[in-house]
Amino acid sequence: MKTNPTGQPRAHSTPLAQRLRLPQLMNHRSHRWTREQIRAARAALLIPLLQKRGLQLIQREAGNFELSAFPGLIVKESYWRWPERDLAGNAIDFFVQVLNLTFHDAMRQIIGEPSPR
Repeated sequence: MKTNPTGQPRAHSTPLAQRLRLPQLMNHRSHRWTREQIRAARAALLIPLLQKRGLQLIQREAGNFELSAFPGLIVKESYWRWPERDLAGNAIDFFVQVLNLTFHDAMRQIIGEPSPR
């Protein structure tokens, strides 16, 4: 065992999980979203994602939909707007601003797991 000048055991510079070759637990800092994944999530069609979450959609004119759970909120393709609250955005924005998810959780809901660093 290696010791420091005071005779105490010296700490390893390599993390224990790496020394034991254990898989690291997934956390928000151990993964990163690629630019392509973020672009794809922004452009994701909202209607199927919202239907998957069990939200009731009401079809309106010109390909617009309203959500019964959020009166006044209008969805079309990958964009949404909520004029009464002065909010609008893409699919990621919807999950973050309307459904109150973190960015990471929104990305997971939209496209799945991130790429490892």
